Amino acid sequence: MIAHPRSIDIAVLAEKLRGGDRAALARAITLVESVKPDHQTQARELVQELLPYTGGAMRVGITGVPGVGKSTTIDTLGHNLVQSGQKVAVLAVDPSSTRTGGSILGDKTRMAKLSPERNAFIRPSPSSGTLGGVAAKTRETMLLCEAAGFDVVIVETVGIGQSETTVADMTDFFLVLMLPGAGDELQGIKKGVLEIADMIAVNKSEGEGRKRAVAAAGEYRAALHIMQAASPNWSPPVVLISGLDNIGLDEMWAQVVEHRRLFEASGEFAQKRRAQQVKWMWTMLEERLHSRLRKDPKVKARLPELERRVAEGALSPTLAVEDIAALLGL
Repeated sequence: MIAHPRSIDIAVLAEKLRGGDRAALARAITLVESVKPDHQTQARELVQELLPYTGGAMRVGITGVPGVGKSTTIDTLGHNLVQSGQKVAVLAVDPSSTRTGGSILGDKTRMAKLSPERNAFIRPSPSSGTLGGVAAKTRETMLLCEAAGFDVVIVETVGIGQSETTVADMTDFFLVLMLPGAGDELQGIKKGVLEIADMIAVNKSEGEGRKRAVAAAGEYRAALHIMQAASPNWSPPVVLISGLDNIGLDEMWAQVVEHRRLFEASGEFAQKRRAQQVKWMWTMLEERLHSRLRKDPKVKARLPELERRVAEGALSPTLAVEDIAALLGL
């Protein structure tokens, strides 16, 4: 277990991290994830110091319902990329961890091929705070991984709530994994997920599942066809893969690379990155304000009575909000 940082020379830590020192990277991430005010100050200084050395990685978000085979697919895809000479980091955004303390990555042994690789790094999300807070830590961890020389950063989400949008907002390419046998699955797809998908991959398309996977792919293509593409330069493809048997993953990755090439040529890539930076700023500001709201002693003392009166119908929510805002000087 990594000890919490004590006295830290930020310049030395940044230099070691840039040199590819894994212990320095782990220590930097621990610093970023710490909730202690002095650690947060040091983390901000560290991220600022490393900012010029970030932004070069392929940032890919991957989502899918539980049981779709995300971990197996990421394990095999990551291993393929490492074998081709690339450094791969896998991060997680898990809103359920804020309630249960669990992680979608869980034990690293779930990625048995990738975890032993020297040029791979697997890190689950922090186990406390709001989704916005978890996402902010994941963004900063992504920047640290880029500064440490990782070529590909894969951000995995559990695929529930607003986590898909959160991950799409911090990555360049958003991949949605689906199961074969469209039918019922197609009915359960949230329209919002299709709107932000850059590609749909029907997993488990090996062996007897191949026929159902082909049928499912046709259904997904039809669903995408009636939706307006987010970019005039890209129509989200639907591909068949098997994370278990390593089928179609190289072709799938070639599409990710082609998407990057097209978006860089059109200027959309730089535009999207700039917009994401500003959105990150607002997310972090909102999280800071939310944290202040939760911790303010006057608000904490007043809230139980306000909640009781609102619940009983004795006070309107609007007036309760005014009361809280006044306590904060807003």
